[in-house]
Amino acid sequence: MIAAKSYAVQNSKDKLAPWNFERKELGADDVLIDILYCGVCHSDIHQVRSEWFPSIYPMVPGHEIVGRITKVGSNVTKFKEGDLAGIGCMVDSCQECNNCKKGYEQFCEVGKTVFTYNGFEKDGKTPTYGGYSNKIVTHQNFVLHVSDKLPLDGVAPLLCAGITTYSPLRKWNIGKGHKVAVLGLGGLGHMAVKFAVAFGAEVTVLSTSPNKETDALKLGAHNFCNTKDATQVKEYTNYFNFIIDTVSAEHNYDMYLKMLAANGVQVLVGIPTTPINFSAFSLLSNGRSISASSIGGIPETQEMLDFCAVHNIVSDVEVININYINEAYERVIKSDVKYRFVIDLATI
Repeated sequence: MIAAKSYAVQNSKDKLAPWNFERKELGADDVLIDILYCGVCHSDIHQVRSEWFPSIYPMVPGHEIVGRITKVGSNVTKFKEGDLAGIGCMVDSCQECNNCKKGYEQFCEVGKTVFTYNGFEKDGKTPTYGGYSNKIVTHQNFVLHVSDKLPLDGVAPLLCAGITTYSPLRKWNIGKGHKVAVLGLGGLGHMAVKFAVAFGAEVTVLSTSPNKETDALKLGAHNFCNTKDATQVKEYTNYFNFIIDTVSAEHNYDMYLKMLAANGVQVLVGIPTTPINFSAFSLLSNGRSISASSIGGIPETQEMLDFCAVHNIVSDVEVININYINEAYERVIKSDVKYRFVIDLATI
């Protein structure tokens, strides 16, 4: 077994604290990665606190991982020692069903998607532990190539916040000629702005915080709408082709749906902890739709990383020492970060 250091919780009320454990031995198809940086996702907090579904403890969170490969298995052909590499939300799947073969491993038809933490390996009994640690062992098919042209701390959040917003933009072929709104300017929202602008769309940020206008425009947005101002909201009635909804708190879906033009689509990438509510008439009028998107598969995630390397796109981050993680969680809840905390694992 491979000795590893981490920060973990032992139960849903626990604070993250140092925890030593053992990673699985390196298999023939596996790579061993020394983790350099790991992003802090709001979903880490939900799962640490068992807010979505019963969590598995002890838990080592973290699925926005960037590091360097230090050892490869005998069958590994995609990577070599010394390569920079990334790991996102998945570390395995059945790899044989139709969805897996099409590159939709997140939708594995036999339910064998293995998530990076708070899950079980394919044996159904070995827990997975995430990136708030110094090492990780993963099947080569779930490891991503990372460019050395970008700052690695800014790359880490691309493995979740990046692909979560890139994927629906690509699915709907959003680009030049489209009017796109990004609802919420946080970890997901600021990446949605960067990608939508890079794809050539006209981008408007929708926010309840008027003080975010300056940042929205600096990120490349063309317009800003304070959604607490009824006059501003009215100006955008029937206006947008797409709304990328990154908000995970309760909000007025009917108000935003009415901002969509004919056949417009509101895509949910934020995950509220309570059921959403909206009127069917908000959809019937103008033939609007509401959809949702999770992460992308491995091929699409690699495509996203390659796109970012070409277009110099990274997340805006605040790098932290790992012993600051509990304070960082409280600041995430208060939306007090621009726009993603990233742990420097050299501090573990």
